Amino acid sequence: MPHLEPRIVHVDDYIIVAEKPAGLLSVPGRGEHKQDCLIARIQARYPDARIVHRLDFDTSGLIVLARGAEMHRRLSMAFEKREVDKRYFALVHGHVLSQDGEVDLPLIVDWPNRPRQMVDPVNGRRALTNYRVVERSGMGADAVSRVELEPVTGRSHQLRVHMMTIGHAILGDTLYAPPESAERHPRLHLHAAMLAFDHPQTKQRMKFVSPVPF
Repeated sequence: MPHLEPRIVHVDDYIIVAEKPAGLLSVPGRGEHKQDCLIARIQARYPDARIVHRLDFDTSGLIVLARGAEMHRRLSMAFEKREVDKRYFALVHGHVLSQDGEVDLPLIVDWPNRPRQMVDPVNGRRALTNYRVVERSGMGADAVSRVELEPVTGRSHQLRVHMMTIGHAILGDTLYAPPESAERHPRLHLHAAMLAFDHPQTKQRMKFVSPVPF
């Protein structure tokens, strides 16, 4: 499907930076119908590409891939040490009252309702998100806030669960927003807009920006 083709933003002998469209898996899922994914499409052009981190199926935006085992090891270490700077933009329901703040709530998989995640203060892994309100618009049921999100940790569905938990689910979120949200909004309004990291070979600081499509 051409509309799901990743856009290559940067490529060299060591890394690939691509824009993943919403509606494309990062890696293969279970079953023959879930084999089409970002890494498969990238490897068709660059067979040595390896996945380092993931974006949700419904999330669009920037993702970096390693070329070869050693670059994969170096980039994975950078993510583990939280040396990679990521920024997302989202549209959320309601007007977020604080101009900025943080959500520090531990998360764990909701096993009976996988792939959903949930807050669990006892058994959850620490999850920290910083947020900043960029704009507020609309009134009443149509009130919306545009927010910039920084995931300090990288838990599954972290941004989606954190925003929902503070009362501001992301527009179009089929897992965490009210059903009418997905009915009104054809996609999840979450986009990985900025990615910055030290190049694993040259050590030069790299920064990539992707226009927000909503």
